[in-house]
Amino acid sequence: MKTATVDGSNKKPNMSGLLIFLLVIALIISSGCIDKQGGLEIDLDRTEEGVVRVLENDTDVVYFGFDLRLSPKEDARIYAPFLQYLSEETGRTFKIHFTSEYETTQDNLGCGITQFAALGALSHIKAHDECGAICIARGLNVQGRCEYRAAIVTRPDSDIEELEDIRGRTFCFGSFYSTQGHLIPRKMLEDANITLSDLRQYEYTGSHRNCANAVIAGECDAGRMQDTMASALADAGKLTIVAFSDYYPSSGISANKDVDPALLESVKKALLAFEPKGKHAGNLTDWDKTEMPGGFVEADDSGYKELRALATRYGMVEQGVVE
Repeated sequence: MKTATVDGSNKKPNMSGLLIFLLVIALIISSGCIDKQGGLEIDLDRTEEGVVRVLENDTDVVYFGFDLRLSPKEDARIYAPFLQYLSEETGRTFKIHFTSEYETTQDNLGCGITQFAALGALSHIKAHDECGAICIARGLNVQGRCEYRAAIVTRPDSDIEELEDIRGRTFCFGSFYSTQGHLIPRKMLEDANITLSDLRQYEYTGSHRNCANAVIAGECDAGRMQDTMASALADAGKLTIVAFSDYYPSSGISANKDVDPALLESVKKALLAFEPKGKHAGNLTDWDKTEMPGGFVEADDSGYKELRALATRYGMVEQGVVE
């Protein structure tokens, strides 16, 4: 029997107090869009206790969401200094807003609950096609390319040496709506003539970190994740990389279609001037763990044709949407 839990709820969370987080979420979520009074911000001074507080509505606040990559605590620590940079550069107050469900990040952006969000390519495609979201910048990798890859990994002691060896094994994806976590690896398996029905079991763990932990712990024979994380874990001897994918459009920053043009241009200017390996490096925390370690390059909604076609094939976006 195949397991297909999108949120990875069968995984035990690593952070204490996550139950508090989920209870708060459950109380304020009533639909795909969260009421604007329900903005969430992690109290970064008390993250060891997993404290989450509900913010009061503030019309001067610009809310920023992000696809979950590591864990709520880790991701918030990474983005908080970045949002401080945007606040200083634009003169507006940027605050974190996110939910426990990966796929609601683009929904929040489309609904106008967040004005900006760091989205993977597939999340942006959905936000653009369904709600008219605008891609304003794409992230640059360590080589200075606005592209990234997915990696399929296994344990160092595994007998899996190539993709074909994964047939009949257990496999873990990230989120169902993740580009590197599901869409690209799905194609990698397909190119090796492996369909989901050829796997003994598969599951969606909800994040790159959860997937890595599942493979390391032996809960899955193989799994997938972002290329930077896979390389770091391979260098540490914790995982072995079976294969890298081709390069695809990287994650970037998207905006709600109704964002004030002046604010949009101000944020775009700040993103293009962002130097995470230069003058802004000292104020950042683990920025190299993001899909934008080299900063940003101006982008638009072109270049997603292949990914959109794959997402349509796998039932992740609706057919008939014109780019």
